[in-house]
Amino acid sequence: MNIAIIGTGYVGLVSGTCFAELGNDVICVDNNKEKIASLNKGVVPIYEPGLEELIRKNRRKNRLRFTSCIKEAVEKTKIIFIAVGTPPKLDGGADLRYIEQVSRDVARYMNNYKVVVEKSTVPVETNKWVKYIMRLNNHKIDFDVASNPEFLKEGSAISDFMNPDRVVLGVESERAKKLLLKLYKPLKAPIVVTNIQSAEIIKHASNSFLATKISFINSVANICEKVGADIEKVAEGMGLDKRIGSSFLNAGVGYGGSCFPKDVQAFVRIAERLGCRIDILKEVEKINKQQRKLIFSKIEKALWIINGKNIGVLGIAFKPNTDDIRSAPAIDIIKMLQGEGAKIRAYDPKAMEHAKKILPNVDFCKNSYDAARGADALVIMTEWDSFKKIDFAKMKKIMRHPIIIDARNMLDPKKMKKMGFNYTSVGRPGHEIL
Repeated sequence: MNIAIIGTGYVGLVSGTCFAELGNDVICVDNNKEKIASLNKGVVPIYEPGLEELIRKNRRKNRLRFTSCIKEAVEKTKIIFIAVGTPPKLDGGADLRYIEQVSRDVARYMNNYKVVVEKSTVPVETNKWVKYIMRLNNHKIDFDVASNPEFLKEGSAISDFMNPDRVVLGVESERAKKLLLKLYKPLKAPIVVTNIQSAEIIKHASNSFLATKISFINSVANICEKVGADIEKVAEGMGLDKRIGSSFLNAGVGYGGSCFPKDVQAFVRIAERLGCRIDILKEVEKINKQQRKLIFSKIEKALWIINGKNIGVLGIAFKPNTDDIRSAPAIDIIKMLQGEGAKIRAYDPKAMEHAKKILPNVDFCKNSYDAARGADALVIMTEWDSFKKIDFAKMKKIMRHPIIIDARNMLDPKKMKKMGFNYTSVGRPGHEIL
């Protein structure tokens, strides 16, 4: 099938590439000409395992093209996905200006029947406005709008796309339904077909629920610390209950990234706009912010005086296997430490180039050992697999003081204490340094 993807951000680039891998002819569009030029040279603007190779493969097979000409993309395709950004506004609601602009442009260039599919994360009733704007700008050509929310996790996005838990299709015509069912048939995944409003809500409700699980387990972890319980055993005991499940029950520094913070805020604003209350999500946000302060307090307790101390930070990305630093907990922690006069040496396998743009006074290092050299304390902020392979005996020798604050519960407390480290983590016995 002939497909256009408008927007080559994370969702658009991964989705377009994977649709091409399924055998479709895909045109990816972006108004950023510099980005398009880079993509046409084989330079991928984001890090996602396997993505660069898959783009290269499908470009060789002429199934994947990149252009800044939206007119060409609209005219040559039957299904058009909108995958532009919906950044948060100051009040937490979603900024839909790019959705409106794309809707207008698509309408202007339609030359025959199209299915226009909203794939960006948007508030419920957005598609109603997309349809309205398109009809205002083109009342002659027949078209359908649809909602097809994405559920890609950064770091495993290609696998998530090709092996989804479910595909959600919000449609309002049999014609659009048949086209989208045909498109997704090769995935052999459960498909939920519903009306458009339900599909729009499914995305926000899903992400908000997962964020709630994270904030809940962090609250339980804080209780565990008070009484000497082990949050990992508590989470294991909870997760074996099929009604609960074990995913997203990992205590730590809280959630970050481009989705959960934005989507939780947006869902709260959606509820308020509709005259409903979803106060549980306000508490989820509050807990998530408090968790960063909790990690800072652990560092402060370990060092007593932060001013003038050298602190090594391992991990900047909000999660492993990505270079995404949006709402990354490490960024907040580093700024808090700098605000108290600490000197920061940091290392991340993929995210340092992005971090340099917003953390100009951080000394970025070539590896983990370099970050720990001469450190008064070491803080683990992202659970990269490579950090598990560190030679901590060597690390201890090059640190000024053998203090580790593990904000991701990556390491074994007993092993670290046996090696002579003053080690603290989240919600596990023996967390007190003094």
